Amino acid sequence: MTTSTRGAQAPAVLVLEDGRTFSGRAYGAVGETFGEAVFSTGMTGYQETLTDPSYDRQIVVATAPQIGNTGWNDEDDESGRIWVSGYVVRDPARIPSNWRATRSLDAELVAQGVVGISGIDTRALTRHLRERGSMRAGVFSGEALAPEAELLARVQAQPHMKGASLYEEVATKEPYVVPAIGEKKFTVAAIDLGIKGMTPHRMAERGIEVHVLPATASVEDVYAVAPDGVFFSNGPGDPATAEGPVALMTAVLERKTPLFGICFGNQILGRALGFGTYKLKYGHRGINQPVQDRTTGKVEVTAHNHGFAVDAPLDEVSETPFGRAEVSHVCLNDNVVEGLQLLDQPGFSVQYHPEAAAGPHDAAYLFDRFVTLMEAERA
Repeated sequence: MTTSTRGAQAPAVLVLEDGRTFSGRAYGAVGETFGEAVFSTGMTGYQETLTDPSYDRQIVVATAPQIGNTGWNDEDDESGRIWVSGYVVRDPARIPSNWRATRSLDAELVAQGVVGISGIDTRALTRHLRERGSMRAGVFSGEALAPEAELLARVQAQPHMKGASLYEEVATKEPYVVPAIGEKKFTVAAIDLGIKGMTPHRMAERGIEVHVLPATASVEDVYAVAPDGVFFSNGPGDPATAEGPVALMTAVLERKTPLFGICFGNQILGRALGFGTYKLKYGHRGINQPVQDRTTGKVEVTAHNHGFAVDAPLDEVSETPFGRAEVSHVCLNDNVVEGLQLLDQPGFSVQYHPEAAAGPHDAAYLFDRFVTLMEAERA
């Protein structure tokens, strides 16, 4: 990515790898950026989206027509930086209006060097991505502008998301501890594959001391903290490349330690159980995805950010190296596997984000379910 200073009215163009282009105005930093073009259907929560490490190397298209109304604050970041490669909006707010805002979204994009584009028909772009699938793209403005054929060649020279190993890029390099809020009840080793800040906070609220470990942590590192449970986080990239996390998950399963995985962690559990993974056509991204918890029959509105999914049988119990397992949650839009549950030892995972940052709180019970597993194991 190359960037220059702010140029709000400078011309800009979005170029997709299939040759379709959208012309607009620069939003945020001016320059060029590349990534996988994906769309997010959240009406709110753009700050949490932009700082979610799972969006590494993706150009995010906001389907909500107006973005930036609540500005930017210092409390809602999910990590230490913006991770999206680029941002695409239709109608950016001219002036933010929120009592918590300390600056505008545009200003923060400039400060962090994130190239964006505004003023394009995001509805048409979203329909195109739904029909053709998520694809490589580039945003160009200022001195980066060039004839379309040249820009298209730059886009087509970029790597695909399929086969991309990204989780180590976004994970912490050093372990750190999030202390329990109130009385400490349990210790959890959390494997950071792109963890969001709210996730260990949700566990801390339940009396869990969370030891966040790098993605490269060994089984010895995990059990050195004497965990009551092990957590595998969300993260970016293709789970088919994650041999290290799969090996670690396998070691945890062999020890029958209570475990909980979300998003990338769900895919890692799927692989450890012997299931395959595959790339979705355009993925699930947003905070309004309907999922059914098959263990209760309840339907939840949930927050998603994933372009890959687990390939497991929906309607039968599977025999795995670690006993029986079944699909516990399913997306009601397209029947994609949204959760796995072990039947002969303590462990489960979901494909979505129960920490509700941003998003609804329907899935908060999953952290309580994790606590229940640890309580049962201790008893």
